[in-house]
Amino acid sequence: MPPILFAFLVSLLAGLSTGIGGLIPFFRKRDDTKFLCFSLGLSAGVMVYISFMEMLSDAVEQLVPTQGEGKAQLTALAFFLLGMGLIALIDRLVPEDHNPHEFGHSGPLGKMGVMSAVAIAVHNFPEGLASFMSALADPVSGLSIAIAVALHNIPEGITVSSPVYSATGSKAKAFGLALASGLAEPLGALAGFLFLRSVLTPFAFSMVYAMVAGIMVYLAFDELLPTAENYGHHHLVIYAVVAGMVLMGLTLGLTSL
Repeated sequence: MPPILFAFLVSLLAGLSTGIGGLIPFFRKRDDTKFLCFSLGLSAGVMVYISFMEMLSDAVEQLVPTQGEGKAQLTALAFFLLGMGLIALIDRLVPEDHNPHEFGHSGPLGKMGVMSAVAIAVHNFPEGLASFMSALADPVSGLSIAIAVALHNIPEGITVSSPVYSATGSKAKAFGLALASGLAEPLGALAGFLFLRSVLTPFAFSMVYAMVAGIMVYLAFDELLPTAENYGHHHLVIYAVVAGMVLMGLTLGLTSL
C-alpha cells in the first residue's frame, strides 16, 4: 500500500471511532436520566482533562522554543481565554427553545450537542493532521497513535450523541453529528497534505489548540455539568467526571508507549 494512502486510512479509521461512541446511547432508554447524567458528566471529564493535559500543554510546548517558558504560558493563556470568550458570545447569540430542560424539546441539550460536535471537530482537525503525518513518517508509530486516538474518540462520540438523542429522539441526527465530528480527522489529514503544510506553523497550531481548549472547558462548566445537575444525580455526575478524566488519561497515555 502506498505510504500516503496508508496514512490517510489510519486517520480515517481513528476518526470513524466517534461513530462507535455515537451508537452507545441508543442502547439505553431515551428518558434514562441516570445514563444521561453519567454521559454528560463523562463528557465534561473528557473535555476538561484533554483541554488541560493535552491541548493547552501542547500549545505551550509549541511556543517555548521561540518565546521561552513564561511568554509561551501567557500567549497560550490569551488564546485559551479568547476561545472561552468566543464560545460565550456564541452562547449568548443562540436563542434557547421553550421548555429547555424537558426531554423531547431541543433546548440546551440539543444545542450543547451541536456545540460539542463543533468543538470536537475543530479539535480533531489538527489531530487528524498529526496522526497522518506520524503515519507517513513511521507507519508503526502512526498506527499506534491512531489506535490511541480511536480509543479516546469513543467517549467524544458519546459527548455529542447522548444530549442530541435525549433532546430530539432522532438516532439519525445524534449518530450523524457524532460521526461528522470524527470525520474532521481525515479531513484534517487531507487538507494538511494538500494545502496547509506551508502555513501550519507552530504558532498557528498553538493558537488553535489553546482556543479549542478554552471552548471545551467553557462547554463543560457552562453547559454539560449544570444540565447534568438539573436531573438530580449529583454524586453520579461527579463519579462520571472522574471516570471521564481517568479514561482520557489512560488512552492518551497509550500514545507515549
